[in-house]
Amino acid sequence: MTTPEELLDQTQVELEAMDFDAEAYGGLDRRQFMFLSLAAAAASTFGSAAARAQAAGGAVGGAAGVSQPQAVTPFPLGNGEAPALQFQPYPGGTGALIEKLARERGRAAFDRSVFTVEKFAGAVPTNPDDIAFLPAHRLSALIKERKITSVALTDIYLTRLKRLNPTLLCAVTIMEDSARAEAAKADAEIKAGKYRGPLHGLPYGVKDLFNTKGVPTTWGAADFEKRIIDEDAEVVVRLREAGAVLIAKLATGLFAQGDQWFRGRTNNPWNISQGSSGSSAGPASATAAGCVAFGIGTETQGSIVSPATRCGLSALRPTFGRVSRQGGMVLAWSQDRVGPLCRTVEDCAMVFNVIHGVDEKDPSTITTPFQFDRSVKLASLRIGVDPAAPKEFIDKLKELGLNPKTIGARPSQQALGIGGGGLNIEYAAAFDSYVQRKAKETGLDLNALPEPTPGGGGGRGGASTAGPPNPLAGSDWNPRFVTGRTVRAFDFLQNQRRRYVLVSQWGEFMKDLDMFIASPQVDVGPNAQTGHPCVVVPYKFDVPQQQGGGGRGGAAATSAPAAPELKPQPICATIIGALYNDDKILSVAHLFQKNTDFHQKRPTT
Repeated sequence: MTTPEELLDQTQVELEAMDFDAEAYGGLDRRQFMFLSLAAAAASTFGSAAARAQAAGGAVGGAAGVSQPQAVTPFPLGNGEAPALQFQPYPGGTGALIEKLARERGRAAFDRSVFTVEKFAGAVPTNPDDIAFLPAHRLSALIKERKITSVALTDIYLTRLKRLNPTLLCAVTIMEDSARAEAAKADAEIKAGKYRGPLHGLPYGVKDLFNTKGVPTTWGAADFEKRIIDEDAEVVVRLREAGAVLIAKLATGLFAQGDQWFRGRTNNPWNISQGSSGSSAGPASATAAGCVAFGIGTETQGSIVSPATRCGLSALRPTFGRVSRQGGMVLAWSQDRVGPLCRTVEDCAMVFNVIHGVDEKDPSTITTPFQFDRSVKLASLRIGVDPAAPKEFIDKLKELGLNPKTIGARPSQQALGIGGGGLNIEYAAAFDSYVQRKAKETGLDLNALPEPTPGGGGGRGGASTAGPPNPLAGSDWNPRFVTGRTVRAFDFLQNQRRRYVLVSQWGEFMKDLDMFIASPQVDVGPNAQTGHPCVVVPYKFDVPQQQGGGGRGGAAATSAPAAPELKPQPICATIIGALYNDDKILSVAHLFQKNTDFHQKRPTT
């Protein structure tokens, strides 16, 4: 058994052997540093020995009554602090990816490309509604050429928001005063020749789980209806620096699940008997209704893809790690992503070109090349097609040069026994402070939660193969934030090891593909865990089929009546890209969109 004296001797040996930087220790010289360190070590070592002796009814050195050291209070954690473990979607790791990019492209791989909008052709619309529904890249051209002012455009969108929001419930906070001030600033800068780029002067809305100075950030929850977090999220900062005008905080489903929030349900502008799906419900609804030039949403497991599909939009769920999440509500550090919801694919590329890239405040982020190609050659790309892919979409792409490669089933997390990948555990950790607060309010004893069944890795929404019973079933706050608290660390880690097997299997599956097309939304679940990008694009105009919509955490939308009478609207396909092929999938979707007009339809709401 090691004695306290032996532990202290070992500490001295280690201190003498270590490198010492006086500046790092406030100017102490090595002798002073050694003395203070040994004194602290002695206090800790002999104090711990005393505590052990007292617990056994004895004393150290025959001196009874030595006081025990005070318990250390753990550092308090809110929702945002990231864990030391970071998810890396590239199978070989981020370091291997960086070396590969450097070998292939040199320093240019990490430089942001210049996005140039094409000049506006034809007469400028005079009807405010016609202007409101123009794609963002066309509005950008009008502003750059000073054929419309940001102030005038902002007024159009504010007017539509105030008129339609009571029906759609797409906006939580309409930021009228600050929006007009930002628009006036943009006009003054453009007039003075200080053009910031293609987003300069464009009014947009951001999902209400991103922090904004002086404006409530509610997360869709009544508990936070009036809460103000006095900082701006990184994506808000980048858009402001690009000259974009923030006009509204847009609705998110309660804690980013579904389309229901504390004022009601956010609705689909095409069919208001439907919710807009979730949880990027507000950005989808507002953009489709012509209330903003574009919206910024988030996805953990379906929450960009699903509402964009429900509302007939173009959208990008980027490769994991390409856009900073700093200042946004966390559901899952290893799955959350930020992306644009727009009226056209080119709009998505224009917005993404501004917001992507490394942010030191979000350790998951990475910069990789992004080169949007308006004239991409389909024959030069390796595009897989599943037999269940939408026929109309594939036939049109074949006309445009697609040489499809038939693909079959993709690697499955269910086959590996992964379930939801441990989302419950990440939920529970991210919302620990809130759960403790609500437990006190509801009388829930967090120390007496049901024990999990061994082997439970923590599945989606509480539905792991062996999770505990839900102690808050039927309550009005998220019980799924509780069920992850009791999953054993061993089981969670084994689950993550199997997740890496899934990542590796997808790397093998995609090694000869740039992208593939399958049934819409069918690969959302596995890609939530592997980090692959996806673009949503309308491919026909028809009456939509009835189906549930996924929430940010994969929860089905709870909004559709039993059998509503639905009107025709744009129906969407999805293209899944290989990791970091965000530019390629956008380029292919844009080529399709250049040769069709489904994206030009607009609702009559």
